[in-house]
Amino acid sequence: MSASLVDPRLQGRALKRVAFTTDQIRGRVRELGADISAAYPDGDLLVLGLLKGSFILVSDLVREISRPLQVDFLVVSSYGNDMVSSGTVRMVYDAQAVLKGKHILLVEDIVDSGRTLSMVITVLQEREPASIEVCALLDKHLSTFLEHPPRFVGFDAPNEFLVGYGLDHAENFRHLPYIASLQ
Repeated sequence: MSASLVDPRLQGRALKRVAFTTDQIRGRVRELGADISAAYPDGDLLVLGLLKGSFILVSDLVREISRPLQVDFLVVSSYGNDMVSSGTVRMVYDAQAVLKGKHILLVEDIVDSGRTLSMVITVLQEREPASIEVCALLDKHLSTFLEHPPRFVGFDAPNEFLVGYGLDHAENFRHLPYIASLQ
């Protein structure tokens, strides 16, 4: 299915295929919310979104979690001006919430190599949370650096360049309500 013929949001770009439809995403986020609610019956829960890619998932996910929680965000950079990760995570924006003693649910849009996510977890562990778990919308299962794999995964992702539902290409396509691969 090619959405390029019917979707003006694509700015003239063609899609290779729609990988996950709006309805599939909506249903899976609902299931993730139920799983997360059951996994955290008590204690302080902080949903910590890793921006920018996770912002839509965080918004939808927290409305499906049926227990008290707090929300905060992190922005990290491991690339600087390079095309390859430097191996060093720099906090561009740090969470304002206190992490000590809280259950942290780190929400990520997609896990590929796991390098940045692994370093973020190391930094967060220094702040003495009660626990840290990862919720990823997509997991490509290519991780060679991730010692703490996602506990909650929306979908196993194909090894394609994906956009939509928060995922971007050069800051475009985040607003698409589905996930697709570009031509």
